[in-house]
Amino acid sequence: MDTAETEYARRGETHIAYQTHGSGPPDLVLIPGIFSHVELAWEEPSYARFLRRLASFSRLVLIDLRGVGLSDRGETLPTLEEQMDDVSTVLDAIGSDEATLFGVSQGGPMAMLFAATYPARTRGLILYAAYASAIGDSEEWSRSPLWVDEYVDQIESDWGTGMHLAQVAPSKLSDPAFSRWWAKFERYVCAPGNAAAFVRTHSRDDVRHVLPTISAKTLVLQRKNDHFRDPRNALYLSESIPGATLVELPGEDHLAYVGDQEGILEEIEYFVTGIRSEPEPDRRLATVMFTDIVDSTRRASSMGDKRWHELLDLHHSSVRRELDKFRGQEIKTAGDGFLTIFDGPARAIRCATSIRASLRALGLEMTAGLHTGEIEIAGADIAGIAVHIGARVAGQAEPGEVLVSRTVKDLVAGSGIEFADRGTHRLKGAPDEWQLYAVSSHTG
Repeated sequence: MDTAETEYARRGETHIAYQTHGSGPPDLVLIPGIFSHVELAWEEPSYARFLRRLASFSRLVLIDLRGVGLSDRGETLPTLEEQMDDVSTVLDAIGSDEATLFGVSQGGPMAMLFAATYPARTRGLILYAAYASAIGDSEEWSRSPLWVDEYVDQIESDWGTGMHLAQVAPSKLSDPAFSRWWAKFERYVCAPGNAAAFVRTHSRDDVRHVLPTISAKTLVLQRKNDHFRDPRNALYLSESIPGATLVELPGEDHLAYVGDQEGILEEIEYFVTGIRSEPEPDRRLATVMFTDIVDSTRRASSMGDKRWHELLDLHHSSVRRELDKFRGQEIKTAGDGFLTIFDGPARAIRCATSIRASLRALGLEMTAGLHTGEIEIAGADIAGIAVHIGARVAGQAEPGEVLVSRTVKDLVAGSGIEFADRGTHRLKGAPDEWQLYAVSSHTG
């Protein structure tokens, strides 16, 4: 589903990039504002998961409005009217008579204006973390001109470094892979000067006067503790748009696909289809790795709490440094153990041996167990038989040993990684016998 080709719809001399996923009716148009790149979005697993779910109950239309992403930049920044024209042009190109508009954050004002201007073409309107006026004159929750000036200064000095992450996805600050992707996303969206001009121009957007004229069925979604958007904007929208429904959700992240995305997706699906369905678990192939410190209870007892916790902090930092280097994803920690996943078994093995070396420099020994199989993504956690087997493999490892299943060994054939046969084992709760292998100590 996420392999659709990017196409271009032409309006005059301007080319608008778009993709379609899934099948309709209904059609659902995602309007994300400045943070838009119809191809790079799919590189982040949480964003891809969010988009796939939307496309499971609609024909999802992704658009890079002019000035951002893969669409033409133009000599001047687009007005809201020109952005509406871009949406109409794409809808014409795909043969869509009507669609539900999903205006996200900065994409909200244009989506509202479109709904008011083209009621016959607007099947429904969804607004997430949106606003009617960025700079307010009476609403205490609106931005001030000074805030906009400071924000633009920050864009011009720090754009492309991931500067927005603390504001839009605070829960992801400790996720190195997401942080790298977000910094890249900023750079690919547009250049710093374009971003600063875009923000200055659209911070002046004000669609408050059109809200009473919106006749489309409207759903307003807002996380209660949104770090970037004051939730009172959503209350204002729901009270000003006739018949609008407000749904408040838990969470502090501004990005809809970060944190608990399921609640948002359930509300959107119900709004679009009238049906609440249980989503299929998101499954994918991954290499699961469990690591643990050898003899940690005795060490903690002999060292005392303060010294042990200082050493544990060094352990955690060392493990996370290697995970970052080898593109591992931390799922959770339990005491002195880590559960992580990788998109390649060879990379997972090399990460494990690097962790082993770095911990030995701290005077610590570890065990590691690896298995490759299908996992289920369950929010921020993972589940499935592959996780269970990975844990059991780790339980068989001797001190200092990186132990892998036969599946892992076979998948890295030709990689140059060497193994020692550790025989067959019965793994509790797993069918049959499992042949296990220890990674040779000099592999790294």
